[in-house]
Amino acid sequence: MAWAGFIIAILAEYIGLYTLEEPFHVKGYYAIGGAFLIVACLVLQKTIRDNEEDHMLLKSEDE
Repeated sequence: MAWAGFIIAILAEYIGLYTLEEPFHVKGYYAIGGAFLIVACLVLQKTIRDNEEDHMLLKSEDE
């Protein structure tokens, strides 16, 4: 479900950009902003997961 929601959100964003009645440079600005947001979300998710895994490993070594 998470991947489906992620893909639907990306498709909706870029379909909206495609149908937006603005000059090409405005569409490009929004497209780059959207791509940056997607990459930033993926990096943040991985960083949080890795930090949690490290915390769990350190906690189990202390015991």
